[in-house]
Amino acid sequence: MTRRALLLFIAMSVIWGLPYLFIRIAVTDMSPAVLVFARTALGALILLPIALARGEVRGLAKSWLPLVAFAAVEIGLPWVMISSAEQKISSSLAGLLVSAVPLVGVVIATALGNREHLGLTTVSGLLLGVVGVAAIVGFDLKASGWVPLAEMAVVVVCYAGGPAILTRYLGGQPAVGVNAVSLALCAILYAPFAALRWPHSFPPMAAIVAVIVLAVVCTALAFLLFFALIAEIGPVRATVITYINPAVAAVLGVIVLHENFTLGMAVGFVLVLAGSVLATRRPAVAAPA
Repeated sequence: MTRRALLLFIAMSVIWGLPYLFIRIAVTDMSPAVLVFARTALGALILLPIALARGEVRGLAKSWLPLVAFAAVEIGLPWVMISSAEQKISSSLAGLLVSAVPLVGVVIATALGNREHLGLTTVSGLLLGVVGVAAIVGFDLKASGWVPLAEMAVVVVCYAGGPAILTRYLGGQPAVGVNAVSLALCAILYAPFAALRWPHSFPPMAAIVAVIVLAVVCTALAFLLFFALIAEIGPVRATVITYINPAVAAVLGVIVLHENFTLGMAVGFVLVLAGSVLATRRPAVAAPA
């Protein structure tokens, strides 16, 4: 890596580990719908002018169907699900459960017909990852029943499916334009729901700061930095940050919010990482004769 690439990598590893902490803070004083609306609206206000100036919005209309699907799967549905889940579970648990995204990504790729990687190593990785997720959840869930865990399962499936839609149907479209329009679409969709659940009194400053950080740093700035990172080291190496983000989320939850961190969570996270590495490992290519 170049020095610039390393700095981008470190920045993204931290920035996308932050949302779980700030979502937990925000949903203490506002509904998930209000939070998602505020985050997407502010993010769109920042990214749309950049995308328009670059000419990255022109031509997106012809791909409106996959664009709407991507917006729903990558932003609209998972962001409200994770906000709802974090009203009942810790930010540490939420962040660690998201570490299963690469595992589900392998399953989705296989279901879409990409079976060239499917073998003993991949299957072993998937099974190891499942054991890791079970260890993370454990017997003491610190949650109000199974609902928040089901919501987090939806989040994991969405985060694994979003890149598949992007690669399969929007691969030729400019990334900043796609994400800017997706944020705007979600903001429009959530506007009426946010209006119905709008707080009767002004939220505390901690919640306001949390929303600003989520929109400006974890959304607008994060997308710009991530695309810069991809340009530096490529999309495959850039995805390694998904192995680091959950650890950052867990550490922040313990340090800032004094959340409980069990041995099962630590062991489970290691197992999920090991399973993800095995499941996503590319098969060795035989040398030509």
